[in-house]
Amino acid sequence: MVRVSKVQPESIAAELGITPGTELLAVDGRALDDFLDWEFLTADDAFELEAKLPDGEHVVFEIEREGGEPMGLELEPPNVRRCANRCEFCFIEGLPKGLRKPLYIRDDDYRLSFAYGNFATLSNLKERDIQRILEYRLSPLYVSVHATPWEARKVLLNNPRVPNIVEQLTRLTEGGIQFHGQMVVVPGLNDGEVLEQSLRDLYAFGDACLSVALVPVGLTQFSHIYTGKSMDRENATRILETAERWAAKAMAERGEPWVYGSDELYLLAGRELPSAAHYGDFSQIENGVGAITSLRDRVRDGLARLPRLDGRRIGVVTGKAMAPAIMPELLAQLTEATGASFEMIETENSLFGPTVTTAGLLVGADIRRALDGRADLDLALIPAETINQDGIFLDDESFVAVRESLPMPVYPSYDFIDVLEHEGASTVSVR
Repeated sequence: MVRVSKVQPESIAAELGITPGTELLAVDGRALDDFLDWEFLTADDAFELEAKLPDGEHVVFEIEREGGEPMGLELEPPNVRRCANRCEFCFIEGLPKGLRKPLYIRDDDYRLSFAYGNFATLSNLKERDIQRILEYRLSPLYVSVHATPWEARKVLLNNPRVPNIVEQLTRLTEGGIQFHGQMVVVPGLNDGEVLEQSLRDLYAFGDACLSVALVPVGLTQFSHIYTGKSMDRENATRILETAERWAAKAMAERGEPWVYGSDELYLLAGRELPSAAHYGDFSQIENGVGAITSLRDRVRDGLARLPRLDGRRIGVVTGKAMAPAIMPELLAQLTEATGASFEMIETENSLFGPTVTTAGLLVGADIRRALDGRADLDLALIPAETINQDGIFLDDESFVAVRESLPMPVYPSYDFIDVLEHEGASTVSVR
């Protein structure tokens, strides 16, 4: 069902009398199942729209517009297609109770893969789904491959009915679909020869496979169904060596690395991260590939915009992954540019346990613990990734409530520059 949630004033939809709660039934006689149908079937400047108004009245609108003028309406969120797999390494399987409810939704939806870059396994695709992907040219997709050998993939996804991913991708790519792939590498399951075979298979897709990210398995203290080995320095080093060997081949033959190790692999292996040139357009940055390099570059490029903040004392809360390898370098640059005194506040994740070291997964309780009683600080910066668009931490704590409980102004920041460049006009006093 496609239902309207919001209508913009003075829009085409408002002029037609479409209101929130209106059900959009069909376009040019073709039934609407979801937002994809709506987006693609209303691409023309003229079409016929069948709808049911909130009072139950059925209406047919003859719509003509110029130059693709937007209709001016928003749709209710679609029902998300759930995952039928039971991966031991699934992040949701490592969540405790009591977090934000949306976190427990195990989505595996090709529509969200196309629309938002969510990774999907494609293991729940039906024939109609494949036809829609091909008809609407949903490209590129973001695919959780994990392994191309069929038997290995069945084990990884803990699903004996999982389709053959090579056959699925072959059909899609023959229809003109491109994709980005990811492999969560689990020692003993899809490293070694399974990893080699997977990269051979994916490389054989040529330009259809745009990139592949290798991500180490991540576990929390609540990962109760995981029975495999944990990722350590030795395993991370071997995986990076494999990635670099394939990247060298791709550079020589295609002019780009193609396969990328995630930042976490480099940190685990104690290796220096590549430069920005290695990552190209940073197509998998949301997957933790090149995020630290991008941060370094944003800080470097923004230093000239920073005001002098001499005498100011600024705390920077971060996780254990960033603290020793990256943060001192960045804070030294900020100190030189501003004259402020920066203190790195390394914080352990109290919710997920010490094995989760990513700064973006710190929770409200961690921020409170790190900054409580620190009246010596003029302000504090926390990772902006720790809160969602509604200002809520993973543990359902409100950022506003956390901030108001602390003795200094607290700002979410993506790259330090976004906050500090405005601090010159601040009247925050030294405490």
